[in-house]
Amino acid sequence: MTIENLYKLFLQYPSIQTDTRKLKTGDIFFALKGPNFNANNFALQALQQGAVYAVIDEPIDDNNNQLIKVDDVLITLQQLAKHHRQQFKIPFIAITGSNGKTTTKELVSTVLATHYKTYTTQGNLNNHIGVPLTLLSIKQDAEIAVIEMGANHQKEIESYCSYTLPTHGIITNAGKAHLEGFGGIEGVKKGKGELFDFLKNNNGTAFINWDYDYLQEMSKGINNIIKYGTHHADYVGTIKTSEPFLQVSFSKGVSINSIQTNLVGDYNLPNVLCAVAVAIYFNVPEEKIKQALENYTPSNSRSQMIEKGSNKIILDAYNANPSSVKAAIENFAKINAANKIIMLGGMMELGETSIAEHGAIVNLIEQYKWKEVVLVGGNFKTTHNNFLYFNNATEAKQWLQQQLLQNTYLLVKGSRSMQMEKVLED
Repeated sequence: MTIENLYKLFLQYPSIQTDTRKLKTGDIFFALKGPNFNANNFALQALQQGAVYAVIDEPIDDNNNQLIKVDDVLITLQQLAKHHRQQFKIPFIAITGSNGKTTTKELVSTVLATHYKTYTTQGNLNNHIGVPLTLLSIKQDAEIAVIEMGANHQKEIESYCSYTLPTHGIITNAGKAHLEGFGGIEGVKKGKGELFDFLKNNNGTAFINWDYDYLQEMSKGINNIIKYGTHHADYVGTIKTSEPFLQVSFSKGVSINSIQTNLVGDYNLPNVLCAVAVAIYFNVPEEKIKQALENYTPSNSRSQMIEKGSNKIILDAYNANPSSVKAAIENFAKINAANKIIMLGGMMELGETSIAEHGAIVNLIEQYKWKEVVLVGGNFKTTHNNFLYFNNATEAKQWLQQQLLQNTYLLVKGSRSMQMEKVLED
């Protein structure tokens, strides 16, 4: 079956599902497979559950005309997403980066949604499956789309661009994340820079944090550049206060004096400035921008402020790499509180640099005074220090529950696989 014919079926039944557990009547089921699963084995079950068609790439002994055989289900999904994308003549904003891309995506889409029918990546669906599914979720009434792109190796962003076809792009930063897959920090820059490469070759527009020299260098050749930052930019803002919530003052590009956010940490300043720059560029009224950013409350374990009794907890347990952990610790150190506890989970995908990077974080922690430091899992086990160490979040939770804390600030952070949010479970 051609992509064009498959697309005609999609227009009749515009809901794609890859998981039989989430299947709804009327869905088209795509039988993806990976190292540890093969959904071809569940294609007939999907039809029995109400799927109208099942797209497969392995022979199944059934004459059911609801089975659509293709060479590769994943490639077909991506090709279908590209065909759908090509039906739109609206801005498509792609966002990638080592840190802050999900928060930036949320802020950008939040402000744009006050003025346009906006579709965006849900949750963290930013990989080779999530990006095409996001594209296919965009309806005909869309006026603008914001697509998050995650990556842990080179050529991945290039692949996403080939079917997302972004008209605008943002690289939040290029830090020490996924060093194992990218092959070092220069590999990170090259991999993330594939978004800028696409914009250069397709006369796209880039929103750039002009405070970062390397982003200035990476953006050379892009004709249309919108700059944001703390100086020498089109949109200039600085931190008014960040204890505990970030308040931003503006001095150029916008008449708004300040925005009081519900975001914890001064490391969120670039994310706010980016959202303002994008919104102004797309002519969103300033009062809508201010209201949207001041009403936005983070969720999904990203810089969340949680109050339990007299204790305040900063939960930032969705991701952790050397760059984001350093920023979180330095921000936490600035908070004026007598009792502060750090509970830090291991950092993943750092390859041969892992032991050294965990050691560097321990050295940073030792520069400040804390009530207690709790290290959990990963290569923290190999570091030399006098801090508490537990193998996993469950053990750390048991320790925390025994402390009977009062009037204490806690920072809880770690890589997704460490599931550090478990330390807060009752």
